[in-house]
Amino acid sequence: AYKRFGELLPKEERVNACSARVPKSKILTLPELRANPFQHRICQVFSTSEDRDDSMSFEDFLDMLSAFSDSATLDIKSFYAFRIFDFNDDGILDRKDLEKLVNCLTGQGEESPLSDAEMEQLIRNILEESDIDKDGTINLSEFQHVVSRSPDFV
Repeated sequence: AYKRFGELLPKEERVNACSARVPKSKILTLPELRANPFQHRICQVFSTSEDRDDSMSFEDFLDMLSAFSDSATLDIKSFYAFRIFDFNDDGILDRKDLEKLVNCLTGQGEESPLSDAEMEQLIRNILEESDIDKDGTINLSEFQHVVSRSPDFV
């Protein structure tokens, strides 16, 4: 992981890789993120940058690799997935988050986006399946409950 992180830095910064920050533009060149529809959101969630530029320290990079590794637990994977899908960082998945999630997964802006009626039906189905307390949102425990019943999630 240290070697991969260092390779994202300019040569002159590699000596001090532990204290350097890799810009988001370099993180997005990683093969694992290049085609991921959530690539920008992943950088936001794992970055601890005070400048809010989504750059990553070595610790941020390690956290990201750990969360996506095969050895990460279902709880860790679902926790970070929830954070990635919570686009407005309010601790719940509401209709706006779900719409953004669906758009990311279906290729938002491509030739055949979902119609408003299809989107509404899909969000209604997601909430019906996931919203245990029927408050119109999905909290972390509800999300983890749904994920625990989905063997393909990992």
